[in-house]
This record gives sequence, structure tokens and C-alpha cells, in this order.
Amino acid sequence: MSNFIVGLTGGIGSGKSTVANLFSELGVPVIDADLLARELVAPGSAALAAIHARFGDTMLLADGSLDRAQMRQQIFADPQQRRWLEALLHPQIRSAILHACQQNTAAYVILMAPLLFENKLETLVNRVLTVDVSVETQIARTCQRDGNDRTLVEAIIAAQVPRDTRLALSHDVIDNEQRSLEQLRAHVSQLHINYLAFASQHLP
Repeated sequence: MSNFIVGLTGGIGSGKSTVANLFSELGVPVIDADLLARELVAPGSAALAAIHARFGDTMLLADGSLDRAQMRQQIFADPQQRRWLEALLHPQIRSAILHACQQNTAAYVILMAPLLFENKLETLVNRVLTVDVSVETQIARTCQRDGNDRTLVEAIIAAQVPRDTRLALSHDVIDNEQRSLEQLRAHVSQLHINYLAFASQHLP
């Protein structure tokens, strides 16, 4: 098991995936909490059956998989439904993350988790790296990327830890407001050196 875990987080539209890919280029394993969550609600899963029982057929696509866009609309329109879904999935996601970390033997791993603080996953990591942009940039990027309207994106941002809180709780921050890919790569390369040093000093 890797004995040093870096939690990679940031608000929606901040560029977490780009940063994660740059760590991957350096050979660092990336555990994607969102990907694990998607696997938990795959067709035939107990979690998807529970979602179907609560919300009905409107939550399923023609192939029987979860309609993620419909689910997002539902849970951000109704906090009670969001809390129900979180209670269903978060313990399972946490267990899947721990299992993935235990399977890794690299010097350190990246845990990419948009809801790192919201889901109390910071308790699993040794260091927190936040990718940061302004709220207006988050909205613009997410609307363009996902085709969502501004109201939905603002509701998603409002449900996340405030930007100032996230920054205050972070050890390292990448300002991704106007960074080129090469600038990001240089920053990640330096962080990689730092994290290897931290990992070598960290006893299991």
C-alpha cells in the first residue's frame, strides 16, 4: 500500500482532470473518486437498484444505465434527495477508495476527489492539493463543457465547500485561472519532486 496520499480537489470546472493527467504522465497512480462512484451505480448494482426504487424509471437511460444529467438536476433541486443519495453512496465510495489505495505500491498516489472536504475524505490523505479558479471562471467553463445552464452550475457550486474555505484547508494550490498547459506541467513537475521527498520521509 502507498503510505503517502495526496488529495487533489477543486471546485467544478477548475481543471482537476488536466492536473491529474499531468501527474499520470509522470507515472503517479491517480485514484478517481468520481470514476469509482460511477462504477458503484453501474447496471446491475445494488446502488442503482436503490436509486431506481426511489426515483423511478425517469432516472434510467434506454440501456438501463443511470441518467446522470437527470440525477444531477434532481438532487441539486432538492437538498433532501441529495442527502439521501450521499448517505447511500459515500460510505461505499470511501471503502472503494481505501481498497484502491491498498492495492497501490507506488511512492505516493493522487486521490482526485471534487468533494474531498464535503465527504470528509481529507481524513484519508497526507496532503491536499487544490486547483483554483474564480467562481465566474468555474461557471463559464462548466456551462461550455457540459451544456448546463448557469442556474444549475451555481447550485452545484453553492453545494460545495466555499472557495475560501477550500483554499484555507489546502497545503498546496495551483492557480489555474490563466495558466498554459506548459506552465501547469512545470508546476506539477515541481510538486512531484516535493511529494516524492515527503513520501520518502513518511513512515507507514
